[in-house]
Amino acid sequence: MTINEEILINITPQETRVAIVENGALQEVSIERQASRGIVGNIYKGKVNRVLPGMEAAFVDIGLDKAGFLHVSDIDTVATHSSGEENATRPVINELLHEGQTLLVQVVKDPMGTKGARLTTSISVPSRYLVYMPNSTSVGISVKIEDETERERLKTLLEACRAENQIGGCIIRTAAEGVDERELQRDISFLSKVWGALLKSVDTIPPGTIVHEDLPLSIRTLRDMVGVDTNVVKVDSRETFQKMSDFARRYIPDLPCRIEHYPGERPLFDLYNIDDELQRALARQVGLKSGGYLIIDQTEAMTTIDINTGAYVGHQNLEETIFKTNMEASQAIARQLRLRNLGGIIIIDFIDMEREDHKRQVLNSLQKYLDKDHAKTQVCEVSPLGLVEMTRKRTRESLEHVLCETCKTCHGRGSLKTTQTVCYEIFREILREARFYEEAQQLLVMANQDVVDRLLDEEAANLAELETFIKIPVKLQVEAHLSQESYDVVPV
Repeated sequence: MTINEEILINITPQETRVAIVENGALQEVSIERQASRGIVGNIYKGKVNRVLPGMEAAFVDIGLDKAGFLHVSDIDTVATHSSGEENATRPVINELLHEGQTLLVQVVKDPMGTKGARLTTSISVPSRYLVYMPNSTSVGISVKIEDETERERLKTLLEACRAENQIGGCIIRTAAEGVDERELQRDISFLSKVWGALLKSVDTIPPGTIVHEDLPLSIRTLRDMVGVDTNVVKVDSRETFQKMSDFARRYIPDLPCRIEHYPGERPLFDLYNIDDELQRALARQVGLKSGGYLIIDQTEAMTTIDINTGAYVGHQNLEETIFKTNMEASQAIARQLRLRNLGGIIIIDFIDMEREDHKRQVLNSLQKYLDKDHAKTQVCEVSPLGLVEMTRKRTRESLEHVLCETCKTCHGRGSLKTTQTVCYEIFREILREARFYEEAQQLLVMANQDVVDRLLDEEAANLAELETFIKIPVKLQVEAHLSQESYDVVPV
């Protein structure tokens, strides 16, 4: 099926939102807020705070609230060793770093929750067609360029350009497919200038200072997300439209004609129902056209996805009904992973299938739709428990973490104690207070309206019996600011 891709960019002083729409359906959303702009790709002059031999890692101060985390596997031994020769066996962390040492590091994962940024010393600077790796000498080509003749052509062109400009290693990006030597040469020239300016600034700045900052989301979208299937890029800010057009004319000559300024009074995202889709993307349950549904639970450790047939019973046998639901779910799951930006370990509980060919087709379908994802994914075979385990590379917060916060009432549990449970807790607290404050004339119970209502209704007889037992009257008082689980028992 032909893909008709549109990229919509909504600009406000507070945030930039980018939506990728394929054939009328929202597939991916990126949000960058000025107050908490992501730092992946930023390069810092860091200072080693602590070296942890047991973890084979170090904490590096890069000037943020939390120190960055640098594992030994993310240390470029060529860049770290003065000899310039990479060891056959990777040294231990103590041989590479010491406290107080300064070094150039790059952020590969934003700070998340209580964790600081994940760092690497393998510096890379991206452009439209290339990723420049100044500490390396290797050449790589995106696996998405599949034609062997084209891969060989690009590699030959790049080697010639590198020799002429005497630069380090490079990776050819997917967008380079079909470009000529002039385009690669222009990218290399740009990257050389950026890297040269970066090195000059490093010597004059103190540790904990940013050296190089990645482009804003609107420009990164042109560099990283626009492909051959992209028909148009619409942006609702004239100023941003001008900046994007200038960038495109300089680095992506065939793109300016596809960038449009949207001047309409009706919000751009409203035209495509983007905000409604975002609300649905925050829901736990996702409906399928057949009547089945997905249940998506995101936790700190992993994301679990459960598939149910729901109201769908089909017109054939049960196995065919299950197979059709799972096939539909495979497409929906791939979309939800992109849309919600779910990363890390993902466990999918497809409805149990008896036939091996059905299992294989469902897995192939899932993989086919995941191939469209910008993030790297890896899918395992169906486990003995009937689960599909997969991973999706996570470099930024999920949509839920960007737009939502932990519930202050349930503290992320997703459930509350019942009013009955709270009433029984209050009864036990009344007993404790009565024994501790034997001289109290009265006990005052302050609680949520629903809890007080239950104490006056279903639990009234129990409360009266308790008053008789402790020989102290109990007064009830509604406190609107208290949650259902919160209460206080005070002697007066």
